[in-house]
Formats: sequence, C-alpha cells, structure tokens
Amino acid sequence: MTTTIDIGFLIYPGVTQLDATGPAQILSRVPGARIHMAWKDTKPVDTDAGFSINPTISLDDCPDLDVICVPGGVGQLPLMGDQDVLAFLKRQGERANYVTSVCSGALLLGAAGLLRGYKSGCHWAFREMLPTFGAIPVAERIVKDRNRISGGGVTAGIDFGLALAAELADEDTAKEIQLFVEYDPVPPFDSGTPEKAGPELEAKVRATFTGANGG
Repeated sequence: MTTTIDIGFLIYPGVTQLDATGPAQILSRVPGARIHMAWKDTKPVDTDAGFSINPTISLDDCPDLDVICVPGGVGQLPLMGDQDVLAFLKRQGERANYVTSVCSGALLLGAAGLLRGYKSGCHWAFREMLPTFGAIPVAERIVKDRNRISGGGVTAGIDFGLALAAELADEDTAKEIQLFVEYDPVPPFDSGTPEKAGPELEAKVRATFTGANGG
C-alpha cells in the first residue's frame, strides 16, 4: 500500500508561478504524493506572470505536511512581516520531514526562523540577504542541509524537484520522472548565471529587481 505524502506549496499574490508549478509538476508524479496549493483562502491568486493560480486549500485547513515548499516572487516582500503566514510556516516547518524553498522563497523560511544555522540556496540577486536570518548562503542550484532543501532561481525548481523526488521515493523513480517530462535542457544562450552573463548584463538584470524581492 502506497503511503500518502502531503506536499504543500505556499501560494500568494505576486508569486513566481514557475517556482511552484515547476517542482509541483515533478513531485506530483512521486508515488503517493498529494499536492496542496495553500493560501489564506481559495480565491484565485494573481501570479507575477499576469495569470492566476487557484489555491486548493486554506492555511487554516491545510493538513500537517510531509513537505513544505515556499516559492519566491515579487509578492513575497509584504509577507515577510505577515504573522499569519509566518505562523503557518513555522508550524508546518516544525513538523514536516522536509522544509524547502525555491528562489527567494528561502527568505520567507528565514523570516519564519526556519533557516538559522542551515545552508541555503536562493536566487543570485537575493542570496546575500540570507545571513540576515542566520542562514549560510550557497551558490548552487540545489542545496541540501539535513532536512532543508532549497533551489536557486526559478528554473532551478525543476532540478530541486527531481532531487526531492529521489529523497521521497528513490533515484530510479526520479529518473523515470525526468524522462517522463523530457527534462534534457539545452539552453539557447549561456547567460544563466551572473558569472556567465558578465557584469554589464548582470547590472541590467539586477536593476529590474530594485525595490522588490523577485522569484
């Protein structure tokens, strides 16, 4: 009999949808996985891509999760002091087998007190903020420290999802999922990190984040 694995994503106005939907697509294929998209209510939530996502459950009704995952996004900033959201993350984080994030979602975990003393990944533009919460920033696409697993910026969520799938099931299952979704990336441009993009392009992109925490 397959054991149910409750996996919850915090969904909020201004979330970067790929931070959540990328790993959710991967993890939904883990045997026994039950995906929850949690927010304060179940009304459609606008993402930063201009379309909405429907939460499947409210924070109050969300069951105890085996995995809690926090995606990033421009809407994250107002939540850094939202006591209801932070209490939800703290409560779930204290019980979950895995406490995880993608992109700048790591900062919300940090604000909830869940990253103190842990290594963490984050989007390159916000990685330097992690020590504010007692976390140790690591410039890698997937960072695992005990039961904390984090992905870097946006697309790293797919890599993160596969790594977590191997933890929840096994490596063969993760490989099957990778083949199923035909994840064999060959990017048309080699500019996916500041080091590869160069200082001029980095400065241009960094300027777009001014005044906002983006996914």
